[in-house]
Amino acid sequence: MPSTVLVGGQWGDEGKGKIVDLIAGDFDGVVRYSGGNNAGHTIVVGDKKYGLHQIPSGIMYADKKAVIANGCVVNPKVVLEEIDMFEKDGVSTKNLCISGNAHIIMPYHMDLDGAFETLLGKNNIGTTRRGIGPCYQDKMARIGLRMQDMLDENIFREKLEIALARVNPELELLYHLPTYTVDQICKEYLPYAERLRPYICETGLLLNDMIDEGKTLLFEGAQATLLDIDHGTYPFVTSSNCTAGGAITGSGVGMKNVDRVIGVMKAYITRVGSGPMPTELDYDTDECGHKLTELGYEYGVTTGRRRRCGWFDGPIANFSSRVNGLTDLALTKLDVLSAFDTIKVCVAYDCDGTRYTSVPEHQELFAHAKPIYEELPGWSCDITGCRAFEDLPAEARSYVEFVEDLAHTRVSIIGVGAEREQIINRFWK
Repeated sequence: MPSTVLVGGQWGDEGKGKIVDLIAGDFDGVVRYSGGNNAGHTIVVGDKKYGLHQIPSGIMYADKKAVIANGCVVNPKVVLEEIDMFEKDGVSTKNLCISGNAHIIMPYHMDLDGAFETLLGKNNIGTTRRGIGPCYQDKMARIGLRMQDMLDENIFREKLEIALARVNPELELLYHLPTYTVDQICKEYLPYAERLRPYICETGLLLNDMIDEGKTLLFEGAQATLLDIDHGTYPFVTSSNCTAGGAITGSGVGMKNVDRVIGVMKAYITRVGSGPMPTELDYDTDECGHKLTELGYEYGVTTGRRRRCGWFDGPIANFSSRVNGLTDLALTKLDVLSAFDTIKVCVAYDCDGTRYTSVPEHQELFAHAKPIYEELPGWSCDITGCRAFEDLPAEARSYVEFVEDLAHTRVSIIGVGAEREQIINRFWK
């Protein structure tokens, strides 16, 4: 039976975890298919807030499979910390499955990530320094270590020797950092392997067997469209394919099994790290930028960094819809805009005199894109209690419809507050 891919439609931090948590009950399994612990998903359950970085948000459902698939990179320590956090609160992790083909984030990956960012200086990418990029580099260089390698000490040691033969000279000669020995890493990682052994399996086979049994899957994307290694604002991107197509290669499930793609977008836009952002509003000098940041509490789950904020970007919504093949949109944090008498929306870019309604392919054009705005009336009232589209003020409904026209995709879910139940389910069935 058909399954669904959920992706971030902007630069990340759109509230994907909340939407996964909302709709996961409709599926038999939730699958994380890309990225590592550079992603941060927040789930609010009653008065309890969970910040997840590795484990899929669907873990909150005891009867669902929660799968970390082959396209991910895994920090074993972080996974175990999250397992312990849930078990302490009485949330079972027995249905967590981790692909044996997922690559392992090693301590030297984190060292290299931080060192290279420092070397770049003002030209840094703005990574989380969690070792994600160097881990994917080793994967592509075919010297990476995978979760299954940890389960056999001899194989782990043999592959580690090969990796360190390349990594240690780089650490020592280029960055003047301490090097690693095989014994040193084994002492830390092999105990992780024993604790994680029950969770590691062939997830590609597992997922396809579930589909053959008539079960449905929700593929949970990390990061977002504009951070995709191929389709994002390169080089200010992550190191994996986080668009909808990544769900296929990152899980081993064929395209014929997916019939719905939901993109999550904020009612405004944010990004973390360096790179162009046409609608950015300065936190210190622009009152609207400061208000969006503080009312939306735009601070990173993973790093605590303040996010850059701006008005909703229509060309990005258009681009995201096209690249991912979106069938539905989830529009989050609409309640934050209640504080504004009027609201600007970017409908196009002026790039050296040429009008663009989608993201221009040439990075120099995008770097100098000037937003063309339309101004819409605000609603200036509390909407956090609304549970149906008709409950929203006319101005808020018009705003949602305006976004639909820009994205060429219907808005099926609307977030009107931080709590789990503060959602308008418009078209999602």
